[in-house]
Amino acid sequence: MTARSDHIDEGERGTHVLSTAPGRQGSVHDLFRKGTVIPAHPLALTEDRRLDERRQRALTRYYVEAGAGGLAVGVHTTQFAIHGTGLLPPVLELAAETTRDYEREVVLVAGATGSTAQAVAEAELAASLGYHMVLLSPHRDLDEDQLIERTRAVGEVSPVIGFYLQPAVGGRTLTRDYWTRLASIDSVVGIKVAPFNRYRTLDVLHGVVRAGRAREVALYTGNDDHILSDLITSHRVVVDGEEVDVEFVGGLLGQWAVWVKRAVELLDEARRARGGDDAAVRRLLTLDGHLTDANAAIFDAEHGFRGCIPGIHEVLRRQGLLAGRWCLDREEELSPGQLAEIDRIWAAYPWLRDDEFVAEGLDRWLR
Repeated sequence: MTARSDHIDEGERGTHVLSTAPGRQGSVHDLFRKGTVIPAHPLALTEDRRLDERRQRALTRYYVEAGAGGLAVGVHTTQFAIHGTGLLPPVLELAAETTRDYEREVVLVAGATGSTAQAVAEAELAASLGYHMVLLSPHRDLDEDQLIERTRAVGEVSPVIGFYLQPAVGGRTLTRDYWTRLASIDSVVGIKVAPFNRYRTLDVLHGVVRAGRAREVALYTGNDDHILSDLITSHRVVVDGEEVDVEFVGGLLGQWAVWVKRAVELLDEARRARGGDDAAVRRLLTLDGHLTDANAAIFDAEHGFRGCIPGIHEVLRRQGLLAGRWCLDREEELSPGQLAEIDRIWAAYPWLRDDEFVAEGLDRWLR
């Protein structure tokens, strides 16, 4: 796909069919079920910590023109601090509005957080803006029974993507039984698996199989430390003597907020690998280590991921998409030594980057 292949000029607006029009929902959900690249959308801020609408739109345009099949907005990478504030509605609206400048389908995923009442209200807001599904973050103040009831309540408003979020950035450990119960809810259409832990990842896979919904619930890797290995592996889960093959169909990732053109290419190659291309398997297993090393620097694994959002911002700043690393919390910055680590991986792995693609489209996206 070229940078302009599906872009609609200003004068052509209104001639395309919106993704929220009747009859199009099926194709959106088919795309999600088949699997795609869904970047976790960052928040573009000015130096005085106000929303930078021009650069927020530019990020959305970059993701869509790079070939991402969806966007996740209002999630951890967008900064959870926008929830419960007046910033959430315009941020959600900007992404939804900008995608409508494109003819092809884009899966719109809105993050929802908080208590049941807050999560339902945020799901209602997202649905009113044309979002197709909600990524429901875990809540530490609710037990597993309450989390299940919260999911059912949100599912009455919108299809739900379950979320196994690692404890280091606000998540919690959840049992295998919880994932069985969650996957059994008809409104649950997918799960983002991001515990950064192989044991916990297997809990989700077993839960989905035990629920009998391995064909209905789309699994998306959020394990930024294990992206390519997740995507090329066919997991054979044995439950009650029955063997069931399940696989990750795509990624919904903070790491894929950067270098998105390359991420799209890597997912395509992962599909070839799962289809029996042994050479693709070998290439991706090599690249898996490179991408994990890059992620360790960008996400600040050395310091418990404290600098992950500024790390993402730094990559986008270097490419010209963001003006700075600014976060809502003025104290949220790169950790000591993190900038040098980003310098190192930047030089070491040029094949992971998409600098030329960004350079070609940047002026247009910023207009």
